[in-house]
Amino acid sequence: QVPLVESGGGLVQAGGSLRLSCAASIHSFERYNMNWFRQAPGKEREFVATIKSADGKTYYASSVKGRFTISRDNAKNFLYLQMNNLKPEDTATYTCHGESSFLGEIWGQGTQVTVSS
Repeated sequence: QVPLVESGGGLVQAGGSLRLSCAASIHSFERYNMNWFRQAPGKEREFVATIKSADGKTYYASSVKGRFTISRDNAKNFLYLQMNNLKPEDTATYTCHGESSFLGEIWGQGTQVTVSS
């Protein structure tokens, strides 16, 4: 069973919005720091956003700060990424990731986001 499954990707025009979801089929989801990464064709994977398990603090890459919002619902085992004012350079495969000092790392398989100009 895949521990993390993303959904919500698709094709959108520049300036539009998408909301990505990541469903976690794991125990102790609340103990993981959860992250979104993305990878564009021919480029390295890059960090997008994180939300901490301990206090819910969030951090963003400078390229998305002010446009993207990461959130989580520990009761439902879901991670979200609200993406507003999308730009063509946001086109990538978006993957959710969880890490815990005690429980290790888990990865999803990714969802494609394409932003047309």
